[in-house]
Amino acid sequence: MMMKQTFFISHGSPTLSIDDSLPARHFLQSWKEKVLPTTPTSILVISAHWETSVPTLNLLHHRPNDTIYDFYGFPQPMYQLKYPAPGAPKLAKRVKELLLASGSTNQVEEDTKRGLDHGAWIPLMLMYPDAQIPVCQLSVQTHKDAAYHYNMGKALAPLKDEGVLIVGSGSATHNLRALRPQQQKNESVAPWALEFDTWLKEALLEGRYENVINYEEKAPRAKMAHPSPEHFYPLHVAMGAAGDHDRAKLIHHSWSEYALSYASYQFGEERRGEVHLSPSLLEKK
Repeated sequence: MMMKQTFFISHGSPTLSIDDSLPARHFLQSWKEKVLPTTPTSILVISAHWETSVPTLNLLHHRPNDTIYDFYGFPQPMYQLKYPAPGAPKLAKRVKELLLASGSTNQVEEDTKRGLDHGAWIPLMLMYPDAQIPVCQLSVQTHKDAAYHYNMGKALAPLKDEGVLIVGSGSATHNLRALRPQQQKNESVAPWALEFDTWLKEALLEGRYENVINYEEKAPRAKMAHPSPEHFYPLHVAMGAAGDHDRAKLIHHSWSEYALSYASYQFGEERRGEVHLSPSLLEKK
């Protein structure tokens, strides 16, 4: 079985786990019906909520993933949710093998205790509620750049031929200081967030990947949309894993809390013209 697509999911607020008023929640609940009917052999999640100095994988033997509650001050029922998906030690070893062979990094670590943070388990709980598919999580390196994460994704592309679903989990916009938790239905979206989000959509749908990799220089209001890069780098990994010549497809779009975009993308559409990336860019580490 082959997995043709990779995905970037904007997981937004942790309240996605319980708030039925969020359109993104209903989108993820319809995942198997409307987005990906094929059941993957295993799932690799690149989550914004695991930052390490070198690429690190959670490698669990003979036990399910623990549910990590890495958020504070939310309703108590959220801390009672569980997502005990099996660990995926074979996938973890395969990911390590591919990353080291690619030269994109010379070191990959294994964590034999860590479970799934909320950037992984909350969307997966909605997408695959039975928690039967083995899951492995891969960290991001915020001291590196977007090109490094894109190259990491390119190294992982062979996993698709092995039936592995590659999901980058972050956020299309992520500035927590700008959020307004009590947003009313008639309240407008922050202009800077809309501007960045629209730029990202157009760049991805038109296949301008080099601009997305160089978003800090190319995108309007980039530093406002992402004061730190951890919620954006999972997109670059998913984009790289799809292949150079595939354009993106917007599969969901909604807003919450004034400035939080839930824009989510599928990579791996039919080719509609080549996407050109400069060799010097791809050589960056």
